[in-house]
Amino acid sequence: MPQGTRDRLRERFLDTKGHWVPEGPKGQAPTGDLPRRPYVRSDERAIGYVPYEKGELPDPLPATLVAFYLPQFHTIPENDAWWGKGFTEWRNVTRALPQFEGHDQPKLPGELGFYDLRNVEVMHEQARLAREYGISAFCFYFYWFGGKTLLETPLRNWLNDKTIDLKFCLCWANEKWTRTWDGRGSEILIDQQHSPEDDIAFIEHVAEYLRDPRYLRVDGMPLLLVYRPGVFPDIKSTIERWRAWCRSNGVGGIHIAYVQSFDTADPRHMGFDAAVEFPPLGSNLPSTNDQWRLINPSYGGDILDWRQLPEASQAKQPVGYRQFPGVSPRWDNEARRPGRGRTFVNDLPSRYGTWLRRAIARTRAHAEATPVFINAWNEWAEGAMLEPCAARGHAYLDATRRALNAESAKGHHADVQACVVVHAWYVDAFSEILETLTCWESQLYLVVTAPASIAEQLDDMLKARSVPHELIIVENRGRDILPFLELASRLARRGFDVVLKLHTKKSPHRENGDNWRRELVQLLAGNGRGDAILAAFKQDETLGMVSPHGHLLGLASYPGANMVEAQKIADMAGIGAIPADAKFVSGSMFWVRLNLLATLIELPLRISDFQDESGQIDGTLAHVIERLFAVFVKAAGGHVATTGELLGPSGTIVGAPELYPYADRT
Repeated sequence: MPQGTRDRLRERFLDTKGHWVPEGPKGQAPTGDLPRRPYVRSDERAIGYVPYEKGELPDPLPATLVAFYLPQFHTIPENDAWWGKGFTEWRNVTRALPQFEGHDQPKLPGELGFYDLRNVEVMHEQARLAREYGISAFCFYFYWFGGKTLLETPLRNWLNDKTIDLKFCLCWANEKWTRTWDGRGSEILIDQQHSPEDDIAFIEHVAEYLRDPRYLRVDGMPLLLVYRPGVFPDIKSTIERWRAWCRSNGVGGIHIAYVQSFDTADPRHMGFDAAVEFPPLGSNLPSTNDQWRLINPSYGGDILDWRQLPEASQAKQPVGYRQFPGVSPRWDNEARRPGRGRTFVNDLPSRYGTWLRRAIARTRAHAEATPVFINAWNEWAEGAMLEPCAARGHAYLDATRRALNAESAKGHHADVQACVVVHAWYVDAFSEILETLTCWESQLYLVVTAPASIAEQLDDMLKARSVPHELIIVENRGRDILPFLELASRLARRGFDVVLKLHTKKSPHRENGDNWRRELVQLLAGNGRGDAILAAFKQDETLGMVSPHGHLLGLASYPGANMVEAQKIADMAGIGAIPADAKFVSGSMFWVRLNLLATLIELPLRISDFQDESGQIDGTLAHVIERLFAVFVKAAGGHVATTGELLGPSGTIVGAPELYPYADRT
């Protein structure tokens, strides 16, 4: 990579005092001689990392989810000859480099590691994970070239091990293999040889799979997919031969569908029973390259907006033939095409979950069984995978299970579940907050984050008051913001809808710092106000955030040294330009509906992105995100209210004072 280019994600250019340094034009390093921050490990966990968790699934499942499965993760002699000794797909995966700021590469595996699919125990673990998170079947890519098969060992092991308890089906990936990995290059590694004789040889070979009791069936018949029908000389005749052979050889009827990767015709015109959507292939979206700062000035790929994929799917008109819905959790084939990849940004787990839920709803509108296909289970070099990854863990699997549960529970009203989160740094201030919280009529579950140095004191205080609580030890990084972001994802998965966020704010650089904290806490939780605010959340589903009266400030009036980086975070989240009238909660204490912060929580921010604590009063990533909570809530469709609007004005600040007593307008 050329000297002077930036080669890490979201690099923040700070001087030795933690102040932002002006940047140069897009694609260039900032001006001045800057110290570099340490490189970040590619396997560092993101703040929204989701660990493995057991969970419930609806019974019966509202849909049959089928994930495409790539068997390229083991060595074969042909790949040794074409790509070098020991080649597997992992070699492509690990060579990927970020091409622009915010480009999350390389994408590395999580708990399954760099597995070898010749080890059948790996497939047992994959099947277990898939089953626990609601995947009903794998659709294995099958490679057949005129009587020769490649990469069949994992599938053969699966067939022979009857204890692997997961359904499966086959998709004949019937394109030639080329050096460009897409079947369209001029340098052919192995070609297809379609003929009537080959048609029969193929169906004879796969019949053993079709007869397996675990083989996926649609309308009672084994489902066989074809990846590219357009490369057959006469696909309709081929299908007729397959059907006739199966009827004559004890297989019976078969359900044959094609993948809409390159072809989109009515499947009936080619002899198929159905078609399978296969996003993002077939999408024609505008490039957003000009919106990103390049790390590689020679970058020749495309940066696309993932959010347009589900939008296009939602807007589609009925096709008039049987079509199985398809979704994709994410896509970035930079590893396959270095410097020339097709990268989709804004691909967050919660957004994928919403798309999947809509696809499931589509299937429930039809009388016949309609599986939903997911692209894919383990396409690591194309950045399309449900498998656990190093950065986000089981986030996409968790979103899959949530979509199944949400669709199954649709129409059932559930009460709002709430809790209080307090980040404690000062013991005396925590004692004051605890006094306020224990005066509530309804005692909410309390989660406290604190450094190890005061944990024992806090635990004694909590036990003395018999407060139901959880105490979590955190390091001194990211102020109250980082602990809250890491905790918010966990609380949402545990079923909490609304959170009151407090912290033991003292602001020792200000004479009135204690007054600031006391006023915020009282406005949000004192004198029965907490119970009243929680009732407002239960009554108004659009209420997204409640700010203390008089402390909801205009971001343009109180930007601090945060706006350049705040806009970068907004860009990374895909929410566009921060509105000129945007507001933020000064003091970072508020009530919030957790699902409206999903976009912020799921950003690929790491702990190391938050600066070491050295007494900074502005300009750190924690200060930046403090400015953005309300922005994200509104972008997600919630509205922000103040305690004054809900309960009437109270506190020392009334109206919108010319001079806010706790911060300067600089």
